[in-house]
Amino acid sequence: MSMARAAEPPGIAAGINQIEGYLLLQTERDAARERARRLTARLDWLTSAQRAEVERLYLQDQLAVTEQTLRKVVRRCEELRAEYQEVYRTLRRRLLLVCLLGAATLAGGFATALTVR
Repeated sequence: MSMARAAEPPGIAAGINQIEGYLLLQTERDAARERARRLTARLDWLTSAQRAEVERLYLQDQLAVTEQTLRKVVRRCEELRAEYQEVYRTLRRRLLLVCLLGAATLAGGFATALTVR
């Protein structure tokens, strides 16, 4: 998700993601159709009905592969998000600890300086 999208309400970001997914799927469907046409064009012995059936089956197979691939990508993105969130939480805790220790050290130094006088 981009920085601009992070500031959007969740409903808008989800809607944009759905539109992007739809457009991606339509682009892949068009590309798969073209690949099917190129394949059947080389098989000049096919009848029109056979050509249409081969194109339909090829398109169906390609879209199934695309769906599987996209699901794997989504799963991996979710895994990476969880990993990065955990790393971020760990770094935030460490930074807080360093700040608290630094503040305690400064407070101790000031207290020592004031008692020495």
